Amino acid sequence: MQTTLKSYFDDVVQTMRNMPLTTIDGIVEMLMQAYASSRMIYLFGNGGSAALASHFACDLGKGTANGSGKRFHVLALTDNVPLMTAWANDARYEDIFAEQLINFVRPEDVAFAISGSGRSPNVLKALKVAREAGAFTVGLTGFEGGDMKSLCDLCLVIPSDNMQIIEDLHLSVTHAVFTALRAKICQKSSAAIAS
Repeated sequence: MQTTLKSYFDDVVQTMRNMPLTTIDGIVEMLMQAYASSRMIYLFGNGGSAALASHFACDLGKGTANGSGKRFHVLALTDNVPLMTAWANDARYEDIFAEQLINFVRPEDVAFAISGSGRSPNVLKALKVAREAGAFTVGLTGFEGGDMKSLCDLCLVIPSDNMQIIEDLHLSVTHAVFTALRAKICQKSSAAIAS
């Protein structure tokens, strides 16, 4: 079956119509709680998901700063390339995120995993480490959720089996979550100034 530009965008629109909005709302509320209690958020993934982890960390860390002094405590585990390659070389690629989390993760922190397939061994291992530490685990995936779904307290599965559409909508979801969080933070700041 040949995909045309129109059919690709038609598939994106159809998938968007089937998005689990209550799960996205749950992610917004959970991240807002992490913000309120100054908990760390660790983001990680491979390839395009690694790029999205960095992008989302930037949105949360800078884009929600509103001059009130309070900030998201967020770190993309994908951003320390020397450390990732050291773990990959000296241990296994499967360890690149888990070993970083062992150094930092604490109970009630947030481990936010991104994997289109939900089956990336290094992402799954990091989620296991986070769960053992008592962190809250969040997943952003596609297809049927893979093994990642069972390791997450909250898992958003893009209802598609097309990796490009999954990645498109992962970015859309993180932008929607960021936009909702920024609005909530600004609303709280305005209410505090008014009182």
